[in-house]
Amino acid sequence: YFRFVDSGAQGRVQLYEDGAPETCAAIWGALAKPVRIPAMHAMFAGPEIMLGLPPEARGFDPRGLPAENQTCFPAPGDCLWFYQAKNLMKGLADELWEIGMFYAEGGRIFGPLGWTPCNIFGRMVEGLDGFAAQCQRIRLDGVKLVEIGRM
Repeated sequence: YFRFVDSGAQGRVQLYEDGAPETCAAIWGALAKPVRIPAMHAMFAGPEIMLGLPPEARGFDPRGLPAENQTCFPAPGDCLWFYQAKNLMKGLADELWEIGMFYAEGGRIFGPLGWTPCNIFGRMVEGLDGFAAQCQRIRLDGVKLVEIGRM
């Protein structure tokens, strides 16, 4: 699940265990304990919120995950996994461990380095409308705290 801490708006995510088994296993393991993450709105990808997986949830090797169920054109509710090693992009020395969630039509996985296919590990199948309304608020209000966990 994904839940906005301040409003309580929540959505349930169905994992794509057949299409992205290794990614699902890694994310499931990372969420053994729910995590609270500051969610930001994407700049390039359209209707997407991005959540950096906190260090305490990084119990797997992201470089070991294969390309699974990838796309550059996600559907509303699609949840993605994105990893970027340190110093991969000029001017960004940080390592990125990102979970993204697309909340409306028109999403594209495009960033400063161009088109970036990502593993789609699940889709929000319940509560998307209410959750999407809170995602849109991030564009105006700024960062909001989101909890992600198992149901």
